This record gives sequence, structure tokens and C-alpha cells, in this order.
Amino acid sequence: MNITDFELYEVPPRWVFLAIRTDTGLTGWGEPIIEGRAKTVCTAVTELMENYFLGKDPLRIKDHWEAMYRNNFYRGGPILMSAIAGVDQALWDIKGQHYDVPVYELLGGRCRDQVQVYQWIGGDRPSEIADEAKQLVEAGYSAIKMDAVERMRPIDSPETVTTVANRVENVRQAVGENVDIIVDFRGRASTPMATRLIHAIEPFEPMFIEEPVLPEYNDNLGSIANTTTTPLATGERMYSRWDFKTLLESGSVDVVQPDISHAGGITEVTRIASMAHPYDVSVALNCPIGPIALAASMQVCASIPNLLIQDHGFAFSEATTGQPYEYLCDPDVFEFESGFLSLLSEPGLGLTIDEDAVREKAGQNIDWHNPVWRHDDGSIAEW
Repeated sequence: MNITDFELYEVPPRWVFLAIRTDTGLTGWGEPIIEGRAKTVCTAVTELMENYFLGKDPLRIKDHWEAMYRNNFYRGGPILMSAIAGVDQALWDIKGQHYDVPVYELLGGRCRDQVQVYQWIGGDRPSEIADEAKQLVEAGYSAIKMDAVERMRPIDSPETVTTVANRVENVRQAVGENVDIIVDFRGRASTPMATRLIHAIEPFEPMFIEEPVLPEYNDNLGSIANTTTTPLATGERMYSRWDFKTLLESGSVDVVQPDISHAGGITEVTRIASMAHPYDVSVALNCPIGPIALAASMQVCASIPNLLIQDHGFAFSEATTGQPYEYLCDPDVFEFESGFLSLLSEPGLGLTIDEDAVREKAGQNIDWHNPVWRHDDGSIAEW
């Protein structure tokens, strides 16, 4: 079996789908994307496919991964690793279909029967999120994630700290003690502000704090961890096992959050999870994007022993309609009940893409970019 062709589709709301085709008729799908840099990642994927992959056997996945990564003098980073991730997902999809098994069987078999999932509530400037939290709990969720902070100065006011604490307290009161609350700082807080904020929300027992500081300041996580009993998490903006190596050795993090579409795909995320296990660090895969990425994440979730929970970016609680489901031949493939998602047990990644729908939607102009935030004095703020 050899790779004969590939196609890239930029589709709403801000996703990229990759199809890799073979001479046996099998097509594998992946989702290579950096949100806001779709066209850049597409160029990187095209370079990988045209300069290396055409004519190659798709089943030699680890060898191909090494070639994609090591045949570059400049390695790593979000663009290259996201391009590798999408190609890697598609190769695993082909291999699973070739052997007529879900990918998790090729990764050693399943460690669980279902996966706890959480969904995000609120917007970039959250308000009335307690009501949204209650709605998700009523829909069956046992875990939710909320943004805690908006624009934040390096040293901010007591009022800001109180506002954040009140926001978390309102959600806790709305959902009760039996629901896990993940509080995301999105790297918007400086190290001293992260310490103050965590201390303020600690009484409300978050499941963990996500990205208390930017990954550029991971060396400060130890000082933050020493001031709290609340678990700390990071990793959605880290792209390879080498990025996670020092973090794990420092003992300053409790949960790692690699993204299947940013951190080198199924091959690399499985390695990162294996690295985390002997450090007693759990895995909560990040996945705020589309159905192919979620299906790939679920294959890893099924096969790793140290999974904690899985993020997802579109609703299961509503009828299977809307953008994610328009691209699927079977919109019921994601089976959600009582806070858990069933494993995808069909061959490959476990879903079938409606190529006609993808082509139709790919004709639209997407061009999504995140906003630029500024402080009151006009300087740039973290978004």
C-alpha cells in the first residue's frame, strides 16, 4: 500500500481537515491546525506531503514521524508539530482501517470503557456563567471548565482578586460539591497574581488550575505549587516530549494537557503520557477543535492508564446537529451519557467523514484570528 494523494480543507468554524489517500482505496483523516494560523499550517503540511510522503507506505508510522521531525534542521514549535500531528492522525486512521480495528487496539488495547469529559462555559469576559454551569450539569456533565480571569495587569487590584473568587464561588454554589470545576487562567496572570488568585479560590476546591502562568514561565510553577494544595495543569501550548521533559522532572505540575493536533499527533501524545506516568502525573488531553481531533484524542484516552479527563470543544448535550456533525456520515458516533463519552470502536479513528459536506463547506472564507487585547494604558494584554 502506498500514499497517492492528499487534500486539505479549511472549514468552519476554524478547522482544517486533511485527507491522505492510498492506492488501496483507504483514506485517512487528520486535523492539523493552529487556531488563527490555519493557512500557515496548511503550507507546512503541503511541504511534508509533497517533499516526502507521496509514494510511501503509510503503515510505517513511527519511521515517518521521525522523518518528519528529524529531517528538519529547525525542529519543534507549534507550526511544524501541528502539521506533523494532522499527518500522524491520518496515518493511524489508515492503519486502523487496514487491520480493521480501532486505533486503541494498535496502541495496546483499551484501559477503560468510557471517558469522562468536560465542556467550557462562559466567554473571554465571562458573566452569568453560573447559569451556564447549571445548564451543563442538567444536561449530564459531571465536570465543567470556566475561565477565571479577563485582562490582568502584572500586579492587579484587590477588587480583581475578589471578582475572580466570587466568580468561582458562584459556579461552585450553582453546581454543588459533586461536580468537578476546572479553572482556566489561560496564562493571563503573572506569577505573583497567579499565586494570589489560587489562594483566593482554593476554598472552592477546583479539580485543577489550568495554565496558571504562560508556558514561557513554567520554571515558576514550582514556587506557585509550594503555596497551594490545588493541583496545577499545563501543556496545551507545549508541542513535544522534549518540551514536557523539564516540566515533569521539576515535579511542579500534577496534570499535563497535550493537544492531539498540536503536540505531534497520536504517536507523540502517547509518548508524553507514558513519560508522565512514572512521575505520578495525570493526563487531561486538550481538544477545543473539531471531530477528527476529538476522535484521535479518544483513541489515546482509551489506551493510556494515567488519563484523568478529556476536553472537548462542541456540544454533546444538544441534538447532533450543527457544524461538528455536518461533516460526519454518522452524527451519533459520539455517545454521551452521565458525563462520559463512549469509546469509538469502529476501525481507525472511529468515524466516517462526509467528504461531500467537507468540500461544500471548504468553499467558504474562514480567516479566523484571535482578537488583540490592550490594557487601559494602551499596552498589549494576554488574550
